[in-house]
Amino acid sequence: MANLATLFRLLLSLFWYPLTGFASAQWPGGASTRFYDFKVQTMRITKLCNTKDIVTINGMFPGPVVYAHEDDRVIVNVTNETPHSITIHWHGIRQRLSCWSDGPSYITQCPIQAGQSFTYEFTIVEQKGSLLWHAHVSWLRGTVYGAIVVYPKTGVPYPFQYPYEEHIILLGEYWLKDLVQLEQQVMDSGGAPPPADAFTINGHPGPNFNCSNDDVYKIDVVPGKTYLLRIINACLNMENFFAIANHKLTIIEVDGEYTKPLTTDRVMLGPGQTMNVLVTADQPLGKYSMAMGAYMSARGVRFQNISAIAYFQYVGAVPNTLALPAQLPGFNDSLAVKTVMDGLRSLNPVNVPEEIDTNLFYTIGLNVQKCRSNTPEKNCQATNNGVLAASMNNISFIRPNISLLEAYYKKINGCYTEDFPDAPLEFYDFVNGAPNNIPNDTQALNGTRTKVLEYGTRVQLILQDTGTVSTENHPIHLHGFSFYVVGYGTGNYDNRTATFNLVDPPYMNTIGVPVGGWAVIRFVADNPGLVYALSFGSTYVMGIVYGFHSEEWARRA
Repeated sequence: MANLATLFRLLLSLFWYPLTGFASAQWPGGASTRFYDFKVQTMRITKLCNTKDIVTINGMFPGPVVYAHEDDRVIVNVTNETPHSITIHWHGIRQRLSCWSDGPSYITQCPIQAGQSFTYEFTIVEQKGSLLWHAHVSWLRGTVYGAIVVYPKTGVPYPFQYPYEEHIILLGEYWLKDLVQLEQQVMDSGGAPPPADAFTINGHPGPNFNCSNDDVYKIDVVPGKTYLLRIINACLNMENFFAIANHKLTIIEVDGEYTKPLTTDRVMLGPGQTMNVLVTADQPLGKYSMAMGAYMSARGVRFQNISAIAYFQYVGAVPNTLALPAQLPGFNDSLAVKTVMDGLRSLNPVNVPEEIDTNLFYTIGLNVQKCRSNTPEKNCQATNNGVLAASMNNISFIRPNISLLEAYYKKINGCYTEDFPDAPLEFYDFVNGAPNNIPNDTQALNGTRTKVLEYGTRVQLILQDTGTVSTENHPIHLHGFSFYVVGYGTGNYDNRTATFNLVDPPYMNTIGVPVGGWAVIRFVADNPGLVYALSFGSTYVMGIVYGFHSEEWARRA
């Protein structure tokens, strides 16, 4: 039961990049240094008519905001005052020469044990915008999360209208049960995790949920003024729509990268995705709902279908006025998702790798393994008495007992192999003809397999959804990197018909691979160290890991 296929936290492959010609690289020093002290603490909280203890940072839910400017150095000392092991991941930070500080447990570090401390140190090189930090051990991410706000260098203006005010909007999930115990129950069951008991906006469920009429987040706005909302999806599992009643949202940044302005009625964010939007208070005086609701593209999956509500309230509005409702798309409206994605473009033309050194083709999908338990009624609660898992190229990753980065540098044998395939072992109609005789032909291979790439490799990665068990939208996040989303579409990927944008594609760190479709990303493997790629699904999490090494960098580290 120790492997992550059972936990629905799956590493699917590893990439090691042995470096050559890297001796001239310089450790980024940072314009100035920002210090933060994180205490991992339990806190008593009452929500949804229920009181329980949750794990927090500094007794705050959501956690404290990490503020910095582009090129600043950030030092965060984390002290664990709880009985639970923990790490912190800095989602979207590219970790230039600082992969030891990336935070995924058993990838770049072993978890911080009770009573111990760990110091994260990194420079925010050529980055600005809204990002996210969160716990990267088990389901503690459900309460241990917060925003990262990186401003441009002093004196450098925004490339858009300067807002009157800016506000952080953290989308989250909340469970009545203890998250550590709940995860263990799910792991033991072999089945899918239960839906959250509520969605939250900045930790507040809003009036649609029990005992929450007064547990509502509110922004007071001045008529005629324009506001910058930093929207961050900190959910454990769910992708979510967000909208404000009667107001347009103008997207000007995604995943910490400026975009051409795109005006829309609503946005959809997967776990870890961030969007900065401009909203002008141009409606009659009143109270307008800000709504967060589910996007669920998979079939047969239980999910929370009640929206969290916050208020966008005009100064001068009649007190206690009723809020105008926000209109969200239907929970499975993939066209609404595609419409926004179609309009995303980098602000300026970009330098997309046109010549490719390595082409990779990865299928993404759910699996149901055959039951091996002596107590199947307890441990095999997936479809047809199987055990739910997930895979890439039909390989599920077995979590090691030590950090893979440590194993690599200390040359500890037996922790991983270097035989992850560049493409599926078999090609077929991935979307419509996938095997589905559960669990007889929905098995995945298991292993801690890696793929070796040279430093500087120009990579094209094709990500293909599959219909094994169910197609669904798959958010893919790459730790330590951003990438160009050069193309995407529905059905099976076909290089004869696929069209790419090589002029101004969006530069993202998280991309939703379309339900029953594909996405193509490009990047250069130029960030030394070990970094992790993660895919969030509605019932599981899986991922890829990338690694780099040079003797010069090892001395610097």
